[in-house]
Amino acid sequence: PAVFLVPPHAAWTAQVPRLVSDTLRENLLLGRTPADGELDAALGLAVLKPGLQRLEHGLDTQVGSRGVRLSGGQVQRSAAARMFLTQAELLVFDDLSSALDVETEARLWEGVAAAGATCLVVSHRLAALERADRILVMDGGRLTACGTMAQLLESDAGFRTMFSAEAGLV
Repeated sequence: PAVFLVPPHAAWTAQVPRLVSDTLRENLLLGRTPADGELDAALGLAVLKPGLQRLEHGLDTQVGSRGVRLSGGQVQRSAAARMFLTQAELLVFDDLSSALDVETEARLWEGVAAAGATCLVVSHRLAALERADRILVMDGGRLTACGTMAQLLESDAGFRTMFSAEAGLV
């Protein structure tokens, strides 16, 4: 783990991503120089392109301390774009889409899937769970169930309850 679970092999985004007081571009690139088309591709995967025209200076907009001039969803999508730019083999997301509307969230998870990396996702969100190959259910810090979404819906009452609440079925 000490050799692989570090950059450039792995990239991580915290539940509350942090940006630095600089431009959005610098927050995404972190001093790197992307190859032609890489920044545009990352913006597309992170569903960040549609909102850029609403920012006064686009990518050159000053985001303020910790990104205070951006919405929570813009901060989350900026963190995702920054991860895509690393081209890491393993992407670790902690509740990446909690501040997003349903449509943007679905598009973001499509982008995550299209990135081609292995993903470890901490989430209770339906859009993330639906795409998972394997789901580990935790309760009180303990692993209580493991399987595909279909298997867990059939076999685990706690997962069924969580899923039903998230899907608005309760």
